[in-house]
Amino acid sequence: MISLATYGQRPERSYDREKLESARVAFITNRIDLKPEQAEKFWPLYNQYQEKRSKMMDEISSLNRKANTPISDSEARELVNERLTKQQQMLDMEKKFMTEIQDVISSSQAVKLHDVNRQFTRQLYRMNQGRNRGEGRNK
Repeated sequence: MISLATYGQRPERSYDREKLESARVAFITNRIDLKPEQAEKFWPLYNQYQEKRSKMMDEISSLNRKANTPISDSEARELVNERLTKQQQMLDMEKKFMTEIQDVISSSQAVKLHDVNRQFTRQLYRMNQGRNRGEGRNK
């Protein structure tokens, strides 16, 4: 948790986390057509899942960084096993989340969620690329 707070204070971060999350909420709400009564129950579940997923991704990234350092074959084998364990935990976590949200939103909405998240991320990436190209021209 502390690392997120300090990371958010880095001067090179060029976006407002609250604005980003507001945009994500609006994008997902619109794309999967969340009704207000669904949103009230959906967003706490989604936010909790995303927080856990983010932590798990950080752990996997840490394992990947270790794999890029000089290590023995037995250490590499251990890293492979740890990574597979983490990936299985992520899959189990996603299964649990998808089961839980289907009590809140329809299965049709739930099945769209993954693609909608990817669309949002792609849109952010494109916007950032465009902004970076624009900045490069002005220098």
